[in-house]
Amino acid sequence: MKNKIYNNLIELMMLPGLSGYENRVCNHISNKLKELGLFPKKDVMGNLWVSFPGEGPNIMLFTHMDQIGFVVRKIEKNGFIRIERLGGVPEKALASQAVIFPLENGSEIFGIIANKSHHATQQDEKYNVVPYKDLYIDVGVDTFEEVIKLGINIGSPVVYKPTVEELSNERIAGTSIDDRAGCAIAIEIAEKLSLRKKGPPINLVFSVQEEFNLRGVIPLAQQLLPDIAIQLDLILATDTPDMRDRGNISLGKGPAISLFSFHGRGTLNGVIPHPALVKLFEKTALQNKIPLQKSAHNGALTDLSYVQLVGKGVACIDVGFPLRYSHSSLEICDLNDLIQLTKLLGEVLDNIDGKIDLNR
Repeated sequence: MKNKIYNNLIELMMLPGLSGYENRVCNHISNKLKELGLFPKKDVMGNLWVSFPGEGPNIMLFTHMDQIGFVVRKIEKNGFIRIERLGGVPEKALASQAVIFPLENGSEIFGIIANKSHHATQQDEKYNVVPYKDLYIDVGVDTFEEVIKLGINIGSPVVYKPTVEELSNERIAGTSIDDRAGCAIAIEIAEKLSLRKKGPPINLVFSVQEEFNLRGVIPLAQQLLPDIAIQLDLILATDTPDMRDRGNISLGKGPAISLFSFHGRGTLNGVIPHPALVKLFEKTALQNKIPLQKSAHNGALTDLSYVQLVGKGVACIDVGFPLRYSHSSLEICDLNDLIQLTKLLGEVLDNIDGKIDLNR
């Protein structure tokens, strides 16, 4: 299991998949599912899913394929490129970043988000964060026409240059661990489900546009009308000096469930998980001697916030793996957390039957 999850994660991290442009990631996952003898489907939004029939409550286990990044806003006459943020991109960590423009033909154009030469930086500039609208990308050409000839135009997607680095203690750093780690786990779950003899009906979903507006999966959720939705994503690690007051989530100490999430800056949404599902995860983790961490925080959401409101309402829970430095170009996860989370999810899915009480 470890090698498969590791290899799938690395492969997925190296694929660009900006929100709304998830096709490379989607095609890769679709091929992986077909290799397992499964028959994935795709909807008009780009969501990918595979169904496993059964008896009991209808379950939707989902994770998102997309990543944060940018789109081209303006191309200057001298060939420099202005960008618009897509998703929660941290402005303070943008200057000097390496980026790529994934083109429709499968090729990529390399670029650098410019950083003003240090020798020309004035004293009042040294400690200021340059707003993203004032930044520009240098792709090495000198005219508007040359940029267009490269295949870059207004609206073209831009992402951090895909990167994977191995750290000590089986920890992995790189781009888009959020949420390619979730996708790698879901592929492993798909293999387990393909071999099962009985269990509840499960729709395993790889969703789109989570980083854009959290709603790309909603048309599919409205079609599937699950009784239970389990969302698989990162859980903010709080074991670094800058996060120690935010909670008790540590890298390398196992998977986690969210007991509370909320975002009030314009979004005004969040999830308070269904008590029956909280108890199920706690009991299953205890029975299988899997460590289970707990999170409660403001400032981050998943698409579960909207899935919970589909149909007559859905019993929901966010589960995930600890992640450091979320939405930066170098996030960090622990491979063993991913393994433990995969085991926990597999056991939980085995333990759900028609006897579960979803009354709140």
